[in-house]
Amino acid sequence: MKFKIKTPSEFSYDFSLSFLTRSSKELMHIVHDRTVKKLIRVGDELVLFQVSEGKGNLHVEIVIHDPSEHVKQQVKNYVDEWFDLGTDLTPFYALARKDEVLKPIVKRFYGYRIMGQPDLFESLIWAVLGQQINVAFAYTIKQRFVEKYGERLEHEGHVYYLFPTAEQVATIAPEELLPLQFSRQKSNYTVGIAQAFASRQISREMFHGRPLLEAKEELMKIKGIGNWTANYALMRTFRYPDAFPLEDVALHKALRIQMNMRSKPPLDRVKRIFRKYKGWEAYATLYLWKTL
Repeated sequence: MKFKIKTPSEFSYDFSLSFLTRSSKELMHIVHDRTVKKLIRVGDELVLFQVSEGKGNLHVEIVIHDPSEHVKQQVKNYVDEWFDLGTDLTPFYALARKDEVLKPIVKRFYGYRIMGQPDLFESLIWAVLGQQINVAFAYTIKQRFVEKYGERLEHEGHVYYLFPTAEQVATIAPEELLPLQFSRQKSNYTVGIAQAFASRQISREMFHGRPLLEAKEELMKIKGIGNWTANYALMRTFRYPDAFPLEDVALHKALRIQMNMRSKPPLDRVKRIFRKYKGWEAYATLYLWKTL
């Protein structure tokens, strides 16, 4: 089954691909010849689909025979979220064009959007894995984790993976993650977060429509989820435009470079800078990250 999804005028498939191809160790999708293939679960079905670029739209093909209308709608919803097609960037660009720091950045990376992680559990675990290590090593750990615990599907010589489910991870002992080079702390956090999902203490559904502060407070009740992790996950999964990972090291580096600072800005100064971007902190952060 093939169908098209209209894209906003402020959308760049190239920049989406640049994010999706940033690590050769990424297992959650495969990119070949500008086509992205991904496996998701819809109910009891494993659904493999691919996305490619059209003129003013994305071409989507579900790589199974005669999928139902329900499956088609779920894939469409997933692609909409994944590629951040529902966000109107017009107000952000209007704000950015009046700012001496963001103006040249948004001109350079026009159409760049938050490539999302619709699975909140995956977002949180990825954020935990990335704490206090470089991105390359975080991808290595994630690769090992997904290969060991994720469900897989082979199709035409390629293996496609699903991220491990919270229910599965909740049953393992934290010590099992140590050979994958998880730290002991990250092992405990990963299993603890999985148990919170498995027990329904938290779920994706409970955050729909909630204000950012309220959503953050709910997430931060779980051990291992601090301010940075909560903001990152809410930014990636729900596109809270005001999610603000204040403590992010890469953000500080980008600000230092873009503003010709001699040293990393203290948190109070980062807060003052971002007052200008109120309501759009997540996208200001995204574009500053992109400069690196």
